Formats: sequence, structure tokens, C-alpha cells
Amino acid sequence: MFGIMGTIPKEDMPTVGGGAMMRDGRLTVDDQYVPVERGTAALIGAAAKTSEVIGIPAPVAYIAGDTGRGLGSRSLYKYMIDVFSEEYFNTFTFHYLQPIVHCHTRLQHVIRDMKRKPFTIADAGFMYVAKMSGYARMYDLFTPDIGELAFLADEAAPHPFYTRGFILHEENRIEDLITRAYKNSNAARFLLVKGRKDCLSDGEGILCEVDSPVEEAMEAIGGTGDTLTGILSALISSGMDVKDAARIAMKTNRLAGSYARPTPATQIRDIINHIPKALEDILSQ
Repeated sequence: MFGIMGTIPKEDMPTVGGGAMMRDGRLTVDDQYVPVERGTAALIGAAAKTSEVIGIPAPVAYIAGDTGRGLGSRSLYKYMIDVFSEEYFNTFTFHYLQPIVHCHTRLQHVIRDMKRKPFTIADAGFMYVAKMSGYARMYDLFTPDIGELAFLADEAAPHPFYTRGFILHEENRIEDLITRAYKNSNAARFLLVKGRKDCLSDGEGILCEVDSPVEEAMEAIGGTGDTLTGILSALISSGMDVKDAARIAMKTNRLAGSYARPTPATQIRDIINHIPKALEDILSQ
């Protein structure tokens, strides 16, 4: 089973878990409508669309509403500690949650004690808490953007707000930042770094890169990094090798953006709707 966990910026969203479906730009989780704007919802929507194309079961999503106060995150952590004790996942992706270290540590202890540990992927806020709690090496894949990579590379920063200024967020320093993150044990087994040029790396160096097609308008569209993580998660869940999955996901995400003919007003759900055609075209090459 392929699972996804994260919060939605909607205060009245209950803590729920269930199959995720994306139809006509509308995302539902266990029959609960979820607005697709960016973040966790964009990741789930992209994963659901990808799962349809490659013929695997829809992801099971676990969500809660949280607008920054942490109540939804705490509820979801508690809910998932019970879920992981009862369910088997082959792949699990963690997304936006408040970085509550003791909750994360309890959840990691449950996962560590599983007879069959899933392939674990962390994006966004979950990378923060993984590093802050000292459990980064427990994960199989992180998917940072350049700023998040700088935080992982700064061994002294307790929170992204305190990433030191001399660790610049420059694209031409990606390899240096990757090396530093691994040196200080603040990286997962693999890193997929999202930027103008996307790349997959491990502790030995860059494994593959994708830098085309380029749509400048996508820089202004929130959620394109989330869709990349969603596509990649579904491909890995299908049993695909990580390097192949990363290469296909990076190309698919960029091609879906190109097919959407984006402008700064384009919504992320418009790009998600083009994922099936983009993925089919990439797989047919």
C-alpha cells in the first residue's frame, strides 16, 4: 500500500484517512473534498493521477487541517502512530506538518520497529523535523528545493529561519550543499533537489539531472515542487528503481507544466490535469 501524510491549510478539515481520487480538478480523500491549491493536496493529486496511469492502487492519504497552530499536526501524528502499528505500506510520503520533535520521534520508533519498513520519502516540513530530531538518515529520500537544501547543509541551524547567511541558496552551489548535508548526516539515502535544474543525488554524488523543458511562468505557480514529489512517490511505489523513477518524474512534471501553457495565473490543478498525458509520452519514449 502507498500512503501519504500531511496537513491542509483549512482549519475545519477533520483528521481523516482513505483512498484519494482526482476527478475534474477536484480531489477527494475518503469522500472528503480537499481544495487543491498547493502543498499536501497538490502532492496527493499528482500521486493519484500518476497511479492511474501506471495501474497501481490509488494512494491512501491521511490529512488534517492546520493553519499554523499545530493542532491538526498533533492530531495527525497521534492518528498515524496507530495506523502504522496496524497497516503495511511499501512506500510512504510525509509532507507538511508542524515540526513537533517529540511527536516525530514517537512515530519514527513505531516505523523502526516494523517487520517490513516502507520506502520513506519526506518533503517540506517533514524534512525539517527529520533533521531537527536527528533522524534524517532513517529516511530513503528527501525532496528539497534550494533553500531547504541549504538548511539541511547547515549543521548548526536548528530551524530553517536560522540557516546561516554564508550558506548561500545559489543553484551553482548545489553539489557543495549536497556534500555538506551528507557529511553532517543531515540527508536521506537519496536527495532529489528541485530547481531550475532538477537533480537526484546520493552520498557519492549526482546520479541524474533534468533541465528541460523550461517554462518561466512555472516559477510563479505554487505547488510545482509538490507535484514532482507526488509523481515520484507513485513511481517508486510501483516498484520502479529510484534513479529511473526520479528521471521519469522530473521529465513528466516539467512536460505537464509545458502542456498547461502556463501563465502566472495558472493554478496547480491545471498542471496536475496534464500529468497523465505527459507521463504517457515520457514512458513511450
